[in-house]
This record gives sequence, structure tokens and C-alpha cells, in this order.
Amino acid sequence: MAFIVKKFGGSSVANADRIRRVAGIIADDYSEGHSIVVVLSAPGDMTDDLIERARELNDRPSRREMDMLLATGEQQSVALMAMALEKIGLPVVSLTGIQAGVVTSTDYGNARIEKINHDRISSELDRKRIVLVAGFQGYNKYDDITTIGRGGSDTTAVALAAVLRADKCQIYTDVDGVYTADPRKVEGARKLDEITYDEMLELASLGAQVLHNRSVQMGKRYGVEIEVLTSFERKPGTIVKEVTNVEDMKISGVAKDTNVARIALLGLHDEPGTAFRVFRTLSNEHIVVDIILQSFGRDGTQDISFTVARDDADIAVNALNAIQSSLGFDTLDLDDNIAKVSIVGAGMMSASGIATTMFEALYDAKVNIGMIATSEIKISVLVAREDADRAVQAIHRKFFD
Repeated sequence: MAFIVKKFGGSSVANADRIRRVAGIIADDYSEGHSIVVVLSAPGDMTDDLIERARELNDRPSRREMDMLLATGEQQSVALMAMALEKIGLPVVSLTGIQAGVVTSTDYGNARIEKINHDRISSELDRKRIVLVAGFQGYNKYDDITTIGRGGSDTTAVALAAVLRADKCQIYTDVDGVYTADPRKVEGARKLDEITYDEMLELASLGAQVLHNRSVQMGKRYGVEIEVLTSFERKPGTIVKEVTNVEDMKISGVAKDTNVARIALLGLHDEPGTAFRVFRTLSNEHIVVDIILQSFGRDGTQDISFTVARDDADIAVNALNAIQSSLGFDTLDLDDNIAKVSIVGAGMMSASGIATTMFEALYDAKVNIGMIATSEIKISVLVAREDADRAVQAIHRKFFD
């Protein structure tokens, strides 16, 4: 017997038939004597639908009220799943984030889990009940409902697995594991049996939409082994863990992120503290900056280019324009018609020629490179958005064919 935390995404609970299928998966594990905690996302596209409904009434709703609204999606999922399990005679209870004791920071819309008071969950498990927890949500010190960002149900599941010391944390998605590229878009994409936390974290951060990056961070921090698999077929998935047995695989995957915008500040004062003032301004707006490129100074000026999430671009531009006089830049240029294409692999640390192979693939595909960023296990480039899919396919073919 084992203690298992399972998380099912929105596509797995999108309608009654799929809810029944998931109920069958849960029932099979419960019948084998396992203790089960299940985290559910909102069904289908409900979160997007709720956002659209909000914008029909207010194009700039407060984050607190958006959290109140968006949390209802996951609550519907756990209630409906409980009804399906009750129908087949299984003991079950559904809990909201508050009832499950998920305490978060006060950052509405993107809260961090601070602790989990799991007394209620443990009590229900002691009564041999299947516990269903609404993912993506918790509550803060003001007793307000908070949400923990898109994809936050993954983080809820891994956090529960860590706190409850579960034997397994299984994340069910609409693909049957982690692939070397998006199998729905890239011909020849291969499923990986195993991948390291570091590689998975890079892929998740760079646009691979299999796991939420914060869930991978939490898994690595607390040693929670994660399995990514599908609810549509009964077969093994991909294990995410500290060390893998895969040798001689220099590249684990190719990822694409289209939620990217490049901002260039041209003609900045070339003096100490300029970069600090630029990025402090963005930090005060809670904007995450990725690739940064600074030019050599000339005639007392310099240029700084950097990327932010496309969703944050307008906020960043407005904040920087507001301090143009103190920064002294001549021009702010925004390009939101770009994409970031990246390769990731722990094997890159001990191999030469990886960048050359990537750039050759882009040259052969006639894809122009904008900016480049590297780390020990990744290389990222900016390309025109219309070239992104072609770039991913060309790079994947070069490394994996």
C-alpha cells in the first residue's frame, strides 16, 4: 500500500465522461488499499471563460476579486468528482484550498504557498476517505481567497506530497509524459522515461507546458519524485527526479515560448547605477526580466535590451516612460512579435559544439537570431514569432534525427 497524491488537469475533467474516467483511475488505486489525495484543476477552459466574463464588466478588475472569481472553477471540479465517486460507492470528501489548510502570501493572482495546515486532510485520510482538494488556491492572513498563478494546481499537488510525505506525486496531463519537444507540433518528438529536476525546470520555465515551473522547484527542494502521465491511457509516464540513468543524451528537449516581448532602451546615460535604476523600476512592478544585453558605452551613452513576459510589456513600458527624464534614455523600443526558442540538457556541460549545432540548424532553416542567452544547461535565442515553429522543428531534427 502507498500514499499517493494525484493531480488532474483541466482537460482530464472537461466533461462528465472524462470525470467518470478519472473517477475510475482513482477507484482502481483506492481498491488496492492506497491512501489517495487528489488535486483538481478547473474543468476545460473555464478559467479563460471566467476571465473573459470579468473583462466584459471591468477591463481592469482588482486582483483580489479576480481570485474570488477564478477559485470557483476548481471548486466545481472537486464537487463534481466527489459526486462521481459517491455514485460508485466510494467514501470521499471535497475540500477548498481554505478547508485543506493551504496558507499563502498576500500576492493576489500569484500567491506563494507558505505552509499547509494538514490536520483536516490527515483526519479525513484516517477515516479512509478519498480527499479531493481544489488546486490553484489557498488563503492569506486576511482570510481572503488567493490563487497561486496559472498552472498552480501542479504546485498545490507537489506541496501536499511534500508536507504529507507521500510515496508518489502523479501529475496527469493531456500528453503521456515529457517529450523532447511538443509532440502535437514537432514531428519526431520522443517521450523521455526520465528527466532531472534541473532540466525539467528549465523546460517548464522556457515554455514547455507540461509542468508548472514552481512545482518542479518545490519537487527538487523537498525531494518529491514526480511522474507525468496521461489520464487518457493506462501506461507509464516520465519520472522527474534528481538523477537519471539516461547517458550520452546531451540535449533533453527543445522548447518555445511566445509570451515574450523585448524592450530596448537606447541612449541611456553611461554612468554607475543606470542599470540598477532600470531594473529596480521593473522589480517594483513585480516584473520578471529574462535575457539582458548591454552594449558597450559610446559618447557617454549605452543601450540596454531585455525581455519580459508579453503580458507584462505594457506595464513595463509605462513604468519606464514615467522615469525617462531621470534615466535619460532617448528612445524606448518595444517588440512583442518575437518568440524564445531554447534547447536544454544536462549533457551540455561536458560537450562541445552544442551551440554550433543549434545555430547551424537555424541557418539551414533561414531563421534569423535576435538575442542569445546561455547557462550551463540551456541556450536560448530570440526569433521572429512567425519563425518559431520552423526553428523548433529544425533544431529538433538536427539533434534527434
